[in-house]
Parts: sequence; C-alpha cells; structure tokens
Amino acid sequence: MTSSRCSSITFFILALFAVLISPAISSRASSFTKPPRSSITSYCESWRLAAETNNAGTWKVVPSQCENYVKNYINGGQFDKDYDVVANYAIAYAKTVKLGRDGKDAWVFDIDETLLSNIEYYKAHGYGSQPYDSIKFNEVVVKGKDPGFDASLRLYKALKKLGFTIILLTGRDESQRSITEKNLRDVGYFGWNRLLLRGKNDQGKAATQYKSEQRSKVVKEGYKIHGNTGDQWSDLQGFPVAVRSFKVPNPMYYIP
Repeated sequence: MTSSRCSSITFFILALFAVLISPAISSRASSFTKPPRSSITSYCESWRLAAETNNAGTWKVVPSQCENYVKNYINGGQFDKDYDVVANYAIAYAKTVKLGRDGKDAWVFDIDETLLSNIEYYKAHGYGSQPYDSIKFNEVVVKGKDPGFDASLRLYKALKKLGFTIILLTGRDESQRSITEKNLRDVGYFGWNRLLLRGKNDQGKAATQYKSEQRSKVVKEGYKIHGNTGDQWSDLQGFPVAVRSFKVPNPMYYIP
C-alpha cells in the first residue's frame, strides 16, 4: 500500500514538472528555428567584424540575411563615421613622418571604395549579396560619375599639404585611364604623381600579386612608401608593404 502511494506521488510530481517546463522548452526551440531580428543584426555585426579583420577568409557574397544590415551601415552614417576615424589615424601618423626634400616620400591609394564609391552598382546588386557582374560594374565605371568620400578627400588633401607624393594604384584596366582621371578630378582629387592601372601583362593576376609588383617598381625607383590606404587586404598585403597601412571599411565585397 505504501509503495503504491509513493509511486502515485512520484508520477504526479513528474507530470507537474513536465507541464511547468514545457513552455520554456517550446519557447527556446522556437527561438532557434526563427531568430528574432535583433539576433540577425547581432550576427551581421559579428560577420562584418570577421570580414573586415580578414578572419572570414575568402568570401564571395554578403550573407543574404545581412543585405539590409549592410545597406543601413553604408547609407545610415556609420560607414562615414568609421572612415573618418581611419582618416584621423592616418593623418595623425602622417604628421609624425619626417619628409626628405627629394620628393620620394610616397603614400599609395587604391581607388574603388577608397577614393571613389561604386555605390550605384552595389545599390542595384543587393549591396554585395548578389554575385559580382563585371560587365554591369564596368558600365557604371565608364560613366565617370562615381562620387568621392568626404573622409578620403580630407585625408588626400592633408597628405598633399604635408608634402607626400601621392601614387594611385588601382585594379582598373589601362583602357579606363581617361575616364578615371576625369572622375577623380571632378570630385576634387588633384596632383597625384602617377596613376597605375592594369596593363595587358597584368590581366589574370591576383590583386595581391599585381599590386605588390607595382609597389616593388615604385620602391626600386627610390621611393619610400610611408602609407598605404585601401579597402581590400589585397591592397595592403604582399611585398613591399608600407610602413603603415590603413584599411578602409568595406563589407560589400572581397578581392583576394
């Protein structure tokens, strides 16, 4: 009799416990299968950090759930604030450099997403969430209407005033020289030493290889590259590297 009564009590307690914890289990399960918007934002912030710091390695498109996050980051003011911080650090460093009188103290700039914005293309292609279309991209480039960035123009002018020799190194083709030069001048960039573009012998080379080779030629001419500014790690890596490199934020694409 006592054993039967104890069994009944145990069963009742277990049944009650199951009823009490069931909503919690159900709630947790639904949170995993359908994450709230705040979780998506948190994930996309972490993804962007991994991409910017090169921890994400090679990636081809922005995760589809992060398209709106990247759109808001680019257009909502945070990108501009981040680029301002990069420019501030670059200018602060530049002011510490003791320049010679031979004009050989150089600073290298990338162009796309560093001096000029291809936002017209990326607005139409999901802010990097769609595969890259070189034909459509070049259709935008040849219009010569890419806007500049306030932060990059401020940095560029500060470096010119300090006396640095400016070298522009881009992955654009030699055939786009004239339209690129006009576009740069139209938005306020003047007085660069040279503009280096891909020639016929550079086609098919990875960006890191191509830009390393171009910087090597510059160094062999006696220039010292004190600074390098670009939105891709392939703008900055390889050999020779600048004394200081400054990575511009760009969560829309990755070029190895």
